[in-house]
Amino acid sequence: DRSYMRENYGRSSSSALTWLICMIAATFVIANIFLRWFGGEVATGFFHYLTLSPEGIASGFIWTLVTHGLIHDPNSLLHLGLTLLMLFVFGRMVLPEIGARRFVMLVTAAVAMGGIAWLAVNWTHAGVLFGASASISALIVVFACLAPEQPITFFLIDIGMRAKHLAIGLLIVDVLGLVLLEIPGRSSWFAMAHSAHLGGMLTGWLYFRFVHPRSWEPVESKAAIELPRWFRKSRRSEAPAPSFKVNVSPAEDMRAEVDRILDKINSDGFQSLTPEEKSRLDHARDHLSRR
Repeated sequence: DRSYMRENYGRSSSSALTWLICMIAATFVIANIFLRWFGGEVATGFFHYLTLSPEGIASGFIWTLVTHGLIHDPNSLLHLGLTLLMLFVFGRMVLPEIGARRFVMLVTAAVAMGGIAWLAVNWTHAGVLFGASASISALIVVFACLAPEQPITFFLIDIGMRAKHLAIGLLIVDVLGLVLLEIPGRSSWFAMAHSAHLGGMLTGWLYFRFVHPRSWEPVESKAAIELPRWFRKSRRSEAPAPSFKVNVSPAEDMRAEVDRILDKINSDGFQSLTPEEKSRLDHARDHLSRR
């Protein structure tokens, strides 16, 4: 609710979401180039080394737990468009609340956890996993935890659903899909990676429950070994050095303190502030409103 905070913060932190969208779009373009220009073994190798499969993990392709989130169906532009739209809608809601570093950590962990859940269910089934749906599921859950009563809007149109209702509805749908379709291995138009979605939802809930409340403040380091006082070289007492005092106005002190707190918000998110720092921001807001 403070314009002088969110203006600078939004511009700097949105780059994480922008980079994620650009990476997914670039991978889609590269996949189509390999598939349509080179084809054959080149395209097959590209998808083999980046998509997730039980055979790949058994061969030591551990990186595919993360890289599969960048791959999308090269023959479906609609799939890519819907994925990027969901990332944009829910990413721009969650990112200002948790900060860029935690956003990247959340998305990466959700993709990996979704891959692990999918492998646990489909280890004996044939097929591969690709797509960023697990990260979208995690963003939806985190958003629902942060603002459960927030209406869901698409392009300024209220769809008549609260954030908590959307998260609960997706949870029910994916649980039913997992039990009725994915575990038995049945084919259907509704068959999809429900286990990966649930892994992403679990990651979002674990993040909000255990990581989000914690503050990542740097710990001041001190020297571990210090010479005893009697061993230090003594110096003759000399005349005390002249002391100087710089007269800094309270306004300059306040501006410097606000800049420091805003830098902290940019790196760690608003939740990392201490009660004293929040009080200082409130005081600065009141001071600026009186000017």
